[in-house]
Amino acid sequence: MNKPALDELFEYRVSYPDFEPQERLARLVGLDDQKIRLTKVLGLLVNSSGLTNWANKFHPGSESLIDTVMRRPPLVVLAGDVGSGKTELAETIGDAVARQEDIGITLFPLSLSTRGQGRVGEMTQLISAAFDYTIEEAKKLKSCSGRSRGAVILLIDEADALAQSRENAQMHHEDRAGVNAFIRGIDRIANAQLPAAVIMCTNRLNALDPAVKRRAAEVLSFGRPNDEQRRSILTQRLGQLGMPQAALDDLVKETGPQEGNIPGFTFSDLTQRLIPSIVLDAYPTQAVNPGRAVRVAHEMKPTSAFQDH
Repeated sequence: MNKPALDELFEYRVSYPDFEPQERLARLVGLDDQKIRLTKVLGLLVNSSGLTNWANKFHPGSESLIDTVMRRPPLVVLAGDVGSGKTELAETIGDAVARQEDIGITLFPLSLSTRGQGRVGEMTQLISAAFDYTIEEAKKLKSCSGRSRGAVILLIDEADALAQSRENAQMHHEDRAGVNAFIRGIDRIANAQLPAAVIMCTNRLNALDPAVKRRAAEVLSFGRPNDEQRRSILTQRLGQLGMPQAALDDLVKETGPQEGNIPGFTFSDLTQRLIPSIVLDAYPTQAVNPGRAVRVAHEMKPTSAFQDH
């Protein structure tokens, strides 16, 4: 099997900074803590000079401390329920990192076709090739001075499908080899101290191989929005329609957890399903009616909770 072409592995590439991902990132309401944490972690992973400059300014003589921080593997795991904003954050956070570190960053989102067609050795070779391209690009951006000339982020969505635990007795030999290739790729980036990082998104953190989880510099958890977060999203979108506070209160209640162990709405339930449905209910003959908006929310079922076994 020949090494796959770049376009076979990565369906598209994104360059940061750029206004479009910046705007998408700003629209992710309720994830401020994750945004701040992820920007800091990725900034340290792809541009070590930032940490060195910080230490020289505030903690001179702390070389051993800095070395410990810098030896963290270049892997971040975003874990949580479906529709919680993991993938959208992963696809846009590079803009915040690029602006913070004042460097250009390229995102390589790994295509789901990387799982291969099931032929022996195919998935292993595809994963290895994805890391080869990432490392080749990162090597061009490494600087002798310590300050990166740029950086690369490899994004792997639905990561549990590529890095599931090798402790699973039913796991096929080829899948085990694929996990080994993934771990080798992470270690190659770390050992070469390249300006590159890997982001993994998963609904099933418990399904990831223990060796993969051990290599994570950070595991960020994502849940469904709480009352305050749902209120912020609904007010931001529907408040400009003149929606009264009482109706917004009812919408917050209707979109929260319900009796019978029914979960609350996800971020995507709110922005991709509920709010468009409220608009379509009124379009094109009338204004949005607060009472009908609440009814639309009452009749809509939230996305089922993902069971992480």
